[in-house]
Amino acid sequence: MQVFAETERLILRAIVPSDVDAMFELDSDPAVHKYLGGRPVKTKQQIEQIIEFVRKQYQENGIGRWAVIDKSSDQFIGWTGLKLVKETINNQSNYYDLGYRLIRKYWGKGLATESAIASLNFGFNEMNLKEIIAIAQIENKASNRVIQKLGFEFENSFEYDNASHNWHSLKRENWKSVGI
Repeated sequence: MQVFAETERLILRAIVPSDVDAMFELDSDPAVHKYLGGRPVKTKQQIEQIIEFVRKQYQENGIGRWAVIDKSSDQFIGWTGLKLVKETINNQSNYYDLGYRLIRKYWGKGLATESAIASLNFGFNEMNLKEIIAIAQIENKASNRVIQKLGFEFENSFEYDNASHNWHSLKRENWKSVGI
């Protein structure tokens, strides 16, 4: 199994078909999807399609969302990572987006920040990216706090998927100076 990064508490590895049950726990939770369009998945078949899509991104783009594994329990607790976004959002396309999503019982423990730092290190240091984007619904205070803590700069607000979102960017030279 391909491991992309490791932190003090986490292993970030490729998402694999056997993650279906844990991903279903994550993505069928309405609370997890509150700021993601409010459309949690209903079936494991939907999760299988998501896993197939993510694995296709690994092949086509060399990057995609990663499984977040808790080192102490060896359990899947969510996903994190970079994704190449080709569709146009906020008049932008072909950019790398930072994302993270955790099973609810792991919220509020600094794990989103920890996994995001590893994702950014990979993007800037291994992929040599010049800029990474992060988007969050304006009402999602927790995600916006993580994004700001990581040193992203607010660019603008925009409407997407019937909700107001914040668009943030982080340039490589600013990441190095954040000192997290």
